[in-house]
Amino acid sequence: MHVSARSGPHRRTAANLSVAAVILSLLVGLTLVASAGRGQAASTLLSQGKAATASSQENGGTPASAAVDGDATTRWSSAATDPQWLQVDLGAVHAVGQVVVKWEAAYAKAYEIALSQDGNAWTTAYSTTTGAGGTETLAVAGNARYVRLTGTQRAMGYGYSVFEFQVYGDTGGSGSNCGTDNAAKGHAATASSQENGGTPASAAVDGDASTRWSSAATDPQWIQVDLGAAMSVCQVVLQWETAYAKAYQIALSNDGTNWTTAYSTTTGAGGTETLTVAGNARYLRLTGTQRGTGYGYSLWELQVHTSGGSTPPVQGGGDLGPNVLVFDPSTPNLQGQLDAVFQQQERAQFGAGRYQILLKPGTYSGLNAQIGFYTSISGLGQDPDDVLINGDITVDAGWNAGNATLNFWRSAENMALNPVSGTDRWAVAQAAPFRRMDVRGGLNLDSASYGWASGGYIADSRISGQVGNYAQQQFYTRDSAIGGWSNGVWNQVFSGVQGAPAQGFPNPTYTTLDTTPESIEKPYLYLDGTGNYSVFVPAKRTNARGVSWANGHTPGTSIPLSRFYVVKAGATAATINAALAQGLNLLFTPGIYHVDQTINVTRPDTVVLGLGEATVVPDNGVVPLKVADVDGVRVAGLLLDAGPVSSPQMIQIGAPGSNVGHANDPTVIQDVYVRIGGAGRAAAGTAMEVDSNDTVIDHTWLWRADHGDGVGWNDNPADYGLVVRGNNVLATGLFSEHFKKYDVDWFGNGGRTLFFQNEKAYDAPNQASVQNGATLGFAAYKVENSVTSHEAWGLGSYCNYTADTSIRQDHGFEVPVTPGVRMHDLSVVSLAGDGEFNHVINDVGPPTVGTATVPSTVTDYP
Repeated sequence: MHVSARSGPHRRTAANLSVAAVILSLLVGLTLVASAGRGQAASTLLSQGKAATASSQENGGTPASAAVDGDATTRWSSAATDPQWLQVDLGAVHAVGQVVVKWEAAYAKAYEIALSQDGNAWTTAYSTTTGAGGTETLAVAGNARYVRLTGTQRAMGYGYSVFEFQVYGDTGGSGSNCGTDNAAKGHAATASSQENGGTPASAAVDGDASTRWSSAATDPQWIQVDLGAAMSVCQVVLQWETAYAKAYQIALSNDGTNWTTAYSTTTGAGGTETLTVAGNARYLRLTGTQRGTGYGYSLWELQVHTSGGSTPPVQGGGDLGPNVLVFDPSTPNLQGQLDAVFQQQERAQFGAGRYQILLKPGTYSGLNAQIGFYTSISGLGQDPDDVLINGDITVDAGWNAGNATLNFWRSAENMALNPVSGTDRWAVAQAAPFRRMDVRGGLNLDSASYGWASGGYIADSRISGQVGNYAQQQFYTRDSAIGGWSNGVWNQVFSGVQGAPAQGFPNPTYTTLDTTPESIEKPYLYLDGTGNYSVFVPAKRTNARGVSWANGHTPGTSIPLSRFYVVKAGATAATINAALAQGLNLLFTPGIYHVDQTINVTRPDTVVLGLGEATVVPDNGVVPLKVADVDGVRVAGLLLDAGPVSSPQMIQIGAPGSNVGHANDPTVIQDVYVRIGGAGRAAAGTAMEVDSNDTVIDHTWLWRADHGDGVGWNDNPADYGLVVRGNNVLATGLFSEHFKKYDVDWFGNGGRTLFFQNEKAYDAPNQASVQNGATLGFAAYKVENSVTSHEAWGLGSYCNYTADTSIRQDHGFEVPVTPGVRMHDLSVVSLAGDGEFNHVINDVGPPTVGTATVPSTVTDYP
């Protein structure tokens, strides 16, 4: 509801404001007294009077600056939408220990506090979904120049409103334990230039105050020192010769490539300057941007002081840990070892075991590798045919009486098969991709007893025989070559597939696109030409058709394992983030990893690759994984499993308001799954949020659990599956199910989806619980009214309202009526009449009727 005049909590008389001011003055005093006893890190109010910015303001009388002016009668208030943020620049990096938020009546129910040293890379220091308003005193910890409050859920219909946003900390940056030893002395130094042979960079770190570095007489110029290991920097002392810098900055780095500004000034005075600089770094760089004289820059000494000694840099490479099983054709009892893993994992739907099976190049005979839960099998060749199995890679459903609809979380990749019977069996459901496989025969997608199946995904694979679909309700195949395809239940989609059946929707149920507009294959581990492990990162193809390896090696780049932090049992989020800060990529070995802070990926072209369904669980409601608004990040092969304290998002790509284009080098998300519940009580706001433009989502399953432990309407709450705010986002193989509101909510322009599978939440207790204003039910796939361009092919939504079978959905799909929004091959299905759809899309398409489980379809809209 929109109102033109604010009422309720924001309408006050002068008398009321006067009384409020007195009360708040007392509260301020009490808060300051309480804060003073909380330890040294929260002793000084750092934010008052500093520069503040915000995502919006309600009107001219409620600016961001009003929240840091020390006046408890003035306030910042935002527009009445989510999310909104308020940010203060402390002017320099400080050790922050406490934040006090003094809310007006319009407070945040869900919000987070984030810290940054440069205003670009952010670390979540506090988050909650149970904000209570009033005065909230929050313990935070970290070195930061910028502190941001982001509200994600308002407690009422107004915007967010804050009387005072107070940040307390230690003006000494890293505290009072700053040492006096010069960590830079005698270490390697480099510079952008030197005036002559007698003024090298090394002269500024030799401990001799009679020697100096001096630069060419141009701007900018820099000098850099390598401390030899990551250290906690707390102070920098500059001893200038007469030719000093008027404007300069100090930057820190762990890898010598990615830099964070820790100090900057435009009023340098020369002489000896002692600067508070806080951060963990191996490299420190001084960059002068404006000279104080007509000469170059000239330094007698550049001294770096540290606290707490050095932190050894995180090492890349190493072994792959105990849950990665590496075999070659001569491995004794290879079949027995495969069988032992399967026996453990066959029924372990919510178990803790995680395994990656790796096969070295060669020929394997007589094998039947049965693949259970949380098990991945991959060849270690650069191409699929480097590993040839005269045998089978099998997924069946004997454990579940032939019903394959629960065969989740497993994969096969990068091998060639000669099936014993001529046909391999891959009876799977969601989150079970079949990638880069060369099957020299047929492929059966159903169980041996031909029960129900509910998958699945094939990409970059060649299957010379026929693919038997049988009871698979839906399936997506991308950029492959097949000998044929039999049958179809509700929704079979093909893009860029040689040999695919012709377009036939709704009868037969085939949606066929000749090419895939953008195709970027998943990174994979292999043995390079030297016999060492590397990760191959395939290049982007446009208008792709057929396998990427048809004419030789897949195009792309190879990254040695030494440039990856190999994440194994015992790894902490802090160590993972330190590795990322050093410029390392991440290789998660099979396991379950609890993280107490967000894993922040901020470097362009970083690779984050999981083996064996590696699982990341957030503690205390943090967002487990965030990717900055940068080019070319690859995230693949991870299961993000929500914890009992609600996380605002489980994975976030970019940040709200991102406006940078990444079309030439997009971020790609592949085989990344989100689970909320099933393994225990869990909660999240949104499973996946994409704010970066041009992102490619290639196979994801976002699942609010409908069975397992901790499952119930109020036991595993999650409102949204996928929220897309970025423009030109492409989704190929999108599965999102059972969320309480929209399973997909699309705000960005230029979006495209090839294949979508959905089930509405089974456990909605009644019609009122899913009422969306005047609309019955929340659509499975919602394109917001502000969108002017969007296109999607092959979308299906099913309802199975088992808690109240009388619930009705007005439609499965909801889009704006505009020429630029086009939808193709849509179906809705009522499973046995447990709930019904009134229409397919908007008010178009026939209703579902009765218990026969017959789809209602629309071929093109509008």
